[in-house]
Amino acid sequence: MKKLPDTPTATSPLTAEGFAHVDHWIFDLDNTLYSHEAKVWPQVDERITLFLAELFGLDGLSSRALQKYYYQRYGTTLKGLMEEHGIDPDDFLDFAHQIDLSLLDPNPELGEAIAALPGRKLILTNGSRGHAENVAGKLGILHHFEDIFDIVQAGFTPKPERATYENFLAKHAVDPARAAMFEDIEKNLLVPSALGMKTVLIVPKTLDPFREAWEQTAVAAGHVHHVTADLTGFLRPLGRPGERPS
Repeated sequence: MKKLPDTPTATSPLTAEGFAHVDHWIFDLDNTLYSHEAKVWPQVDERITLFLAELFGLDGLSSRALQKYYYQRYGTTLKGLMEEHGIDPDDFLDFAHQIDLSLLDPNPELGEAIAALPGRKLILTNGSRGHAENVAGKLGILHHFEDIFDIVQAGFTPKPERATYENFLAKHAVDPARAAMFEDIEKNLLVPSALGMKTVLIVPKTLDPFREAWEQTAVAAGHVHHVTADLTGFLRPLGRPGERPS
């Protein structure tokens, strides 16, 4: 895989016709439906570090190192804590998502672009339903989505595990050949592409200092069909005349 230019564009020509078969629109939540400038994810990240510090009596650096170990080995810190220590996932999720959304502004333009997409719109997130509802609600776009498939419904098995996508598709009766997946982490598009979905990688317009470089790098790869730093602008030409908010 190679890095794309600093200002990412679609990796193949973007036309409404290229998405004409799509009537299931699947969106990740964090750093996909909002910009990192809102400082939503850094707060969650810090809360997870604090949770580990309080749980194990660790200092900040040790807690952070343990958090990264669980993330790299299990896909999420929560999965690692459940596997190795049997913690209550509800306690963890409630603690991690007690954050301030004051910097997250409503985004009516994104809402209009999502509303104009033909068919069903769904959120697929490694976070909790409550977190997704709070974030999408603050953005003013929650009512455009039919449902949210969260980490609880996934049996606490996170993306990019194939079973999570398969469970999601089965629960919502989604034909992957008629679906598009929007994600901010490139590896989370491997399975959707293999299943037959159209894939779109969302990258930040400016570098996010709170995330690893690999988590926000635009890449050219067979499983990444399009790359954009402007989700609203990307969606606008894909809307159909006469569509109404769902």
